[in-house]
Amino acid sequence: MAKYRLGLIGFAHMHINNVGGQFAQHGDIEPIACADTTPIVPEIRDAPYTRGWNLQHALDNLGFQRSYDDYQEMLEKEDLDIVVCCSENARHAEVIEACAAAGVHVCIEKPMAESLSGALRMIRASQAAGTILAINWPMTWSAEARKIKELIDAGEIGRVLQVKWRGGHTGPLGPGAMHAGVSETADQMTGPERGATWWHQSSTGGGAMLDYCCYGSMVSRWYIGELALAVIGMKANLDSHWGNAEDNAAIIVRFPGAMALFEGSWTTWDHGVPTGPIVYGTEGTIVLDSGCIRREQGGGNTTTYQSDPLPEGRTKIANEFIHHLKTGEPFHQTLEASFNLEVMAILDAGIRSTASGQLEPVNNGTWQIG
Repeated sequence: MAKYRLGLIGFAHMHINNVGGQFAQHGDIEPIACADTTPIVPEIRDAPYTRGWNLQHALDNLGFQRSYDDYQEMLEKEDLDIVVCCSENARHAEVIEACAAAGVHVCIEKPMAESLSGALRMIRASQAAGTILAINWPMTWSAEARKIKELIDAGEIGRVLQVKWRGGHTGPLGPGAMHAGVSETADQMTGPERGATWWHQSSTGGGAMLDYCCYGSMVSRWYIGELALAVIGMKANLDSHWGNAEDNAAIIVRFPGAMALFEGSWTTWDHGVPTGPIVYGTEGTIVLDSGCIRREQGGGNTTTYQSDPLPEGRTKIANEFIHHLKTGEPFHQTLEASFNLEVMAILDAGIRSTASGQLEPVNNGTWQIG
């Protein structure tokens, strides 16, 4: 059987090193070419995890035969089957539309887009072209996260009433930061150097809300199992004044039968405090703490659980994607485009709320995608 021909588009997000590497090293895939998107504001230094560094890493280590300055040219000249996209969030929709027009399947890194309208553009283009679109979440590949969902569905804590999640570090390019796929750590960068990266620019879809609150949006929709109703959000730039995007954000979500609260910070670590997910139910609370799953029911009544192995041959996004192409079996729920529209609707309402200062409705059911 001929191998699937792979292209990479977008090196803004350092997850390209891990996700792109998984695809490039898959036995059924042949790495062909890669291209970056054109930055809205040029970076002023190539340091570990910046876009220029990420692109060079792919060329030096992942077996790609050539690179293009223009991803549109790459799509026109190369006969690709699959593209992995890790561009800045603001470019997701245009990249997926271009790939769909070229008949290319796409795996794109979370979040789905910078807005609900962008996500709708993506799914409409893919549906019209008959191409596959999957949205990758690192949390999907956590056996512990899946075990918690299993426990919830089995009624181990009764009816879910609240989900909490928090993510915190010193920023995607903070000194000493490490990301999967490479062994290097982030360099000490000056404020202007970090400010020139897309992460700290609001016009590119940068900021802690899209980067980190997206996880809470996904896990709350997944665990609660309902469409969200309304959201209130807040964001602030507390310690990254060389950029114009927020470095801290929080969202509260109202579901029909539950609530969710999640936070994202690029300025603070958790320092051993459990970040979650924490799921509160009518008959107990489930906490994920340093890889340990426990149920608390008060009075010293604590139960710990072991996670189960992920399905054989489907433990990583590249394996899952190829399995889907070969068998037609559905993706894991969290990777499906329709599910991610509902996640994006939560984030979109949170972003609108930060601008209006008011509770904003979640626009579920307002789209036409079929």
